[in-house]
Amino acid sequence: MATLHILSHSPFADSRLGSCLRLLGPNDGLLLSGEAVYALQPGSVARQALELMPESIALHALAEDIEARALTDLPLRLNAVDYPAFVELCCRYDKVNSWI
Repeated sequence: MATLHILSHSPFADSRLGSCLRLLGPNDGLLLSGEAVYALQPGSVARQALELMPESIALHALAEDIEARALTDLPLRLNAVDYPAFVELCCRYDKVNSWI
């Protein structure tokens, strides 16, 4: 069963990103929102970890949060989504796990 994992906390504040990455299955998806989009910063350890994820794991981020933080030089595999697409993603996966 494929799971969409949703992270909203900064990868620099705690270990949730690392814990999540260890549990991702081959057909899972990861959606970054809020402060979690800072994981996309070029040159960061968090960005390197995301780039090491298998290609079969989809990487998504809320476009509004990327824009609000003026992030650029994003990974090519990143799918930036708006809120309606976020809802659609939640319906596409068998389960949704929010890393609160």
